Amino acid sequence: MKPDIHPNYRQVLFHDTSADHYFKIGSTIKTDRTIEFEGAVWPYVTLDVSSESHPYYTGKQKDFAKEGSAARFNQRFGRFLSKTK
Repeated sequence: MKPDIHPNYRQVLFHDTSADHYFKIGSTIKTDRTIEFEGAVWPYVTLDVSSESHPYYTGKQKDFAKEGSAARFNQRFGRFLSKTK
């Protein structure tokens, strides 16, 4: 391997700010920020969304396949259909 052409691979602390969860993962991301965590100083990167807070991974998303399109229609517009003229 050629020297000095590869990025620096190291342990980095990622912080999911929406779920307030920390991940320690090996990465080549460049950051000047550091934070003390569990008695050591780590390079620090903040995230808006990760597997801890994303609805797909947490299972907190709406599941439209279970309720069906007719049920969704009646839920949204059923009050207009029930009125008699």
